[in-house]
Amino acid sequence: MYIIMAQRRKQDSSNGTNEYNPNFIVYRKMESVIQRMQDEKNGVPVRTVKSFMSKVPSVFTGADLVQWFIKNLDIEQTEALHLGSLVSAHGYFFPITDHVLTLKDDNTFYRFQTPYFWPSNHWEPENTDYAVYLCKRTMQNKSRLELADYEAENLARLQRMFSRKWEFIFMQAEAQAKVDKKRDKMERKVLDSQERAFWDVHRPVPGCVNTTEMDIKKACRLNKPLKTKKQMAYNVPGGRISPSVSESDLRTPIEELQSQIESYKRRLDRRKYKLSKIADLLITSCQQYAEYDALITAPEPSNPWISDDTTLWDLSKTMSLRDVPIWRVKRWGFSLEELLMDSLGREQFGKFLAKEFSDENLRFWLAGGELRSTSLSQVPEKVQEIYDEYLAPGAHSPINIDCKVLESIKENMQDPGRYTFDPAMEHIFQLMKSDSYYRYLRSDQYKELLNPKKKILLRKTKSLIPKLPSLANKMETFSQS
Repeated sequence: MYIIMAQRRKQDSSNGTNEYNPNFIVYRKMESVIQRMQDEKNGVPVRTVKSFMSKVPSVFTGADLVQWFIKNLDIEQTEALHLGSLVSAHGYFFPITDHVLTLKDDNTFYRFQTPYFWPSNHWEPENTDYAVYLCKRTMQNKSRLELADYEAENLARLQRMFSRKWEFIFMQAEAQAKVDKKRDKMERKVLDSQERAFWDVHRPVPGCVNTTEMDIKKACRLNKPLKTKKQMAYNVPGGRISPSVSESDLRTPIEELQSQIESYKRRLDRRKYKLSKIADLLITSCQQYAEYDALITAPEPSNPWISDDTTLWDLSKTMSLRDVPIWRVKRWGFSLEELLMDSLGREQFGKFLAKEFSDENLRFWLAGGELRSTSLSQVPEKVQEIYDEYLAPGAHSPINIDCKVLESIKENMQDPGRYTFDPAMEHIFQLMKSDSYYRYLRSDQYKELLNPKKKILLRKTKSLIPKLPSLANKMETFSQS
């Protein structure tokens, strides 16, 4: 793997990209400081530390490094910590027991990175290199080389990505593991930690800054211009970021738009789902709605489009639970959208939510829908009413939304419009869809509407049971006698 990396680095340096790299000056300044730190007489004291059962070679403490910064660079402690963290984030030195590349003013052990892995060498590893490294780590049965959670997730993702050539990657990792076993124990420890630190820079822990992913840096390396939307709109001729790029390399806005159109066309031709899966979904949907299609299934009592009988339309609008047809109630179980489209369905769902003390979710969602059809002159007043009722501190009917949604709504409140509460409406809809809706389908309230014959049978059974005289009536009869 490192032979391929070295060839790639040599090719980049032969192209002369280092000279025009925007960060090249910064790298050189950092490396001059690192060289002073590695000086045998006036540098940071590097030593081998003895632990309980082993030795830790070539390390120094964070406190020693901070003191060296203060003494040699004439800066304060906070500045020393900040500068050290910046240098560590670029991979020039690293903690030996942590994946987070920061400097701490304590007895944490650090180690210098080998110059081969310095970012000034200006080469970027590929995903296949990272896959080989992670695969090699799984072959080494040592606790210090166990994969972290995010590394295990990355390995699984890479295995799916390179499923066709995973056997070749595994063979490379196995060959590298055999070579590592032949090295001296101390040397192997140092090389393993340096290799891990290199990947901590290029594939950092989630939440850490990746100092290698910079668009201006990549564009300079590839000798391509970095064009922004502003430059495209105004056709700025001097939109180069490197003297190595000539004016002829810059594409005009028309060429840029044409390339985007071609890219979108290629995406349209690309299938994201299997045709068999799409056909199964289409067949299932057709079978589900066949009962409601008058061309496939004859409606009862008659089709109002070819007869003068409008009973079917009356049944589809009735708000009486006694007259509601079963086919209408059955359609509520298809989806929450179908339930909320039906006026009687909304009413019954609202009653169910009221029993669970969560009807404010439905009322808020309906109020947001009414806001979209409100005239523009009344929108600000309506927005404030909804906010005071459901979202303001101490609201009468507060709804359950997360802080990110609430912050986006507060930003929208600065310029209120018909779609101010859309983020909260989507959040509440998904909440009802995943929780309240399925509980409603399992409730006795819905089952009674779905099976009215069972409900009538229960009523008749209750009416046939003779009423027994109460205890008060017995006492009156006894006293009279």
